[in-house]
Amino acid sequence: MSVLDKFMKGLTKTRKTLFHNIKTIFSGRTLDEDTLEELEEILIMSDMGVDVVEKILEELKDKYHNKITDQEDPLLILRDIMVSHLSTSPLILDTSNAPLVVLLVGVNGSGKTTTAAKLAKIYMNYGKDVVLAAADTFRAAAIEQLKEWGNRLNATVIAHQKGSDPAAVVFDAISHAKAKSKDVIIIDTAGRLHTKSNLMDELKKIKRVVQREIEGAPQEILLVLDGTTGQNGIIQAKAFKEAIDITGVAITKLDGTAKGGIAFAINHELNIPIKLVGLGEKEDDLQIFDPVKYCNALLGIEE
Repeated sequence: MSVLDKFMKGLTKTRKTLFHNIKTIFSGRTLDEDTLEELEEILIMSDMGVDVVEKILEELKDKYHNKITDQEDPLLILRDIMVSHLSTSPLILDTSNAPLVVLLVGVNGSGKTTTAAKLAKIYMNYGKDVVLAAADTFRAAAIEQLKEWGNRLNATVIAHQKGSDPAAVVFDAISHAKAKSKDVIIIDTAGRLHTKSNLMDELKKIKRVVQREIEGAPQEILLVLDGTTGQNGIIQAKAFKEAIDITGVAITKLDGTAKGGIAFAINHELNIPIKLVGLGEKEDDLQIFDPVKYCNALLGIEE
């Protein structure tokens, strides 16, 4: 299955529930107020966020005001405008200054542990040796889940007992990675409610340990957000952003929602690039974010 096919499949609910009417809207070449209202409703219902939708529609009206030619496809014009409102930054893959450290943060239930494992698979596909650190020591289930993933992927998992010091797990993972010349360390962290200040203190402590042991690390601090929570996820994200420097966002479970436009709102509200999207439950359904493929999948545009 191609990357576009994965995006198409993962965003099926959003496309079929909300965006399926857009091609009909553009069947005529005029953009009257009724058409704009219909389009606005579709975009807002997808959880894009009102501000982003208004900007997209303004640009679309400008294009129509300046007259589109018969050779131009209105749907592609909309796609290009949408893409321009998504800032992205490539996931760091360079391990020339190994080990590369990726720290995953977010609330419980967002899919952090699964994302850690699937991200390990991405790096392994690039030929990297990966160490997984089970630093969510508050939940025995998270430790066991990561161990199971490690067995499935044939990746090393460094874990302690439930209730142990998360920073100690991270220290041991770093020591192992250095001793075995591993390329990447992926750290799964606890995700108690974002209102608990002690969680944020723990994340800062983990970050300090990483910084002390590896110069320039962590190179990636990825906030894992459940795409099905919609605007509530942005409230969570703001709390994490205040506590720790986020380099990017991984949006999970987009296949389980009809509001897959949330990437726009996250981008706009937080000014943090989307780096990864979860498009299904299989181990290769976590994909590096591609704005063009994402928008094509929403609009049903085949490349």
